[in-house]
Amino acid sequence: MDSVKESQLIRIHKLLFLAATLSLTAVSCKMDSTGVITSGNSGWRAIFDGKSTAGWEMVGPGELKLEKDELVTYGGMGLFYYSKEKFGNCQIRVVFKLSVADDNSGVFIRIPEPPGTPWDAVNHGYEVQIDNTDDEWHRNGCLYSLTKAKNIVSLKAGEWATMLITLNGKRAIVEIDGKVVTDYTEGAPVPRKKVWYEPDRGRRPEIGYLGLQNHGDEAHVHFKEVSVRSLK
Repeated sequence: MDSVKESQLIRIHKLLFLAATLSLTAVSCKMDSTGVITSGNSGWRAIFDGKSTAGWEMVGPGELKLEKDELVTYGGMGLFYYSKEKFGNCQIRVVFKLSVADDNSGVFIRIPEPPGTPWDAVNHGYEVQIDNTDDEWHRNGCLYSLTKAKNIVSLKAGEWATMLITLNGKRAIVEIDGKVVTDYTEGAPVPRKKVWYEPDRGRRPEIGYLGLQNHGDEAHVHFKEVSVRSLK
């Protein structure tokens, strides 16, 4: 092989290598807050990103304080809800951690109207429970007192966990760290209400507000991300 043909082959190989490299990097990637690599066009939109509480409103006693880029629950029982829009046919990603093993909080979904009190969210929406200590109807990932945990998820204090809520029409699926805890469809049988603080029974809307619960003086649950993306 003469030197001219050899140089041409080398040039072609370089061009093919460059084209392959560009094709692999055409979709931008980034690491999300849980350490998972996601594509840049994944569709996630942060409504709390650790920097601002714009669009969020407090109802009831206590508060969620912005500390070191995290929302931390104090006092209560109160509700910190996102008032700018309702959500339906979407996924909601919540990254959170417990300060101690028996902390208590929750993520509210399907709240039909702007709540005047925290009990409006309890009785007219659903609370996705955050609690290590209660039974299989009242613990992490359950719709509080309405659905029985399909998997028992025990959280470790001080370690971040990811809750993924999928709302698809009448269906609500809750996963924590990849384990499905709840898969519920509106109208499915639920236990009767047993005590006054359990939610009123009845169907919830397919589109509603979402919020975070601050449960009491001793509970300090940390939230560092709340993001949503539409279902295609």
